[in-house]
Amino acid sequence: MKRRALFLDRDGTIIRNRPYLDTPAGIKLLPNAVRGLKAWIRAGYVPIVVTNQSGIARGLFTRRRLDEIHRKLKALLRARGVELGGIYFCPHHPEGKVRRFSRKCGCRKPKPGLLRRAARERKIDLRASVTIGDSATDVAAGRAAGTRTIQLGVDAKDLLAAFGKRPTDNG
Repeated sequence: MKRRALFLDRDGTIIRNRPYLDTPAGIKLLPNAVRGLKAWIRAGYVPIVVTNQSGIARGLFTRRRLDEIHRKLKALLRARGVELGGIYFCPHHPEGKVRRFSRKCGCRKPKPGLLRRAARERKIDLRASVTIGDSATDVAAGRAAGTRTIQLGVDAKDLLAAFGKRPTDNG
């Protein structure tokens, strides 16, 4: 049986948007992020983070450092009673300095690759899922993957307010 997911952007949606966050100490949960996540989880959604991390391609931090940041994020949320169903990230950018990651890809939002990969690996029903982010890029990725969408700052103030909103139907 397939599950419903809440696909979430990381920066500006769950944590404060700090360009090219390169240290776990820089993580600051947004107000109402935990309460909002808990509301979505109670409603039967599995929270999955999908995030562009071009700082890797740009040489600003390593995958190892990103793993440390994500371990800290998971620990902060777990300590508050929220378990993420996964974190998926795109390390690519076509103008990157790190050759291995300097390319166009299908996983960099607004492309739907991260969401589709998570759906395959986690047995997620994309049509029954919701994507929430703070940018048009997040919404475009959700729509391209076939999810319903909510854009923070346009459709809702934060994750808790987003729970009370009806997501925009795809299509």
